[in-house]
Amino acid sequence: MESDRLPARLEVSGFIRRAEALGGSAMVLRKGEPDAGTILLIFLDKQGFGTLYERLPQPDGPRKWVCVRSETAETRDSFAQYLSRRTAQDPDVWVIELIVAQDERSVLNLI
Repeated sequence: MESDRLPARLEVSGFIRRAEALGGSAMVLRKGEPDAGTILLIFLDKQGFGTLYERLPQPDGPRKWVCVRSETAETRDSFAQYLSRRTAQDPDVWVIELIVAQDERSVLNLI
């Protein structure tokens, strides 16, 4: 049920704290609508390439975190263009960059 969702600002705070608790770091690249903004999470690997996650509706009901883009040396430009388009389409979107030693799931399982 969408009304049970935490405000975006609280979710973002939770992701930042979780990354830091795991010995990593997180930065808000774009601050969105505090209560209902969509959240995009970019996990950076050791080479500085990003993996982009977004919570999307699922056929069975609840929204789940899904990898929507992975950045490589060959796709760096298209990755940046995708982010640019997403933020232009949705002025309420949050973009959070995270660096964690563990798998992304250790942070995504937070919420």
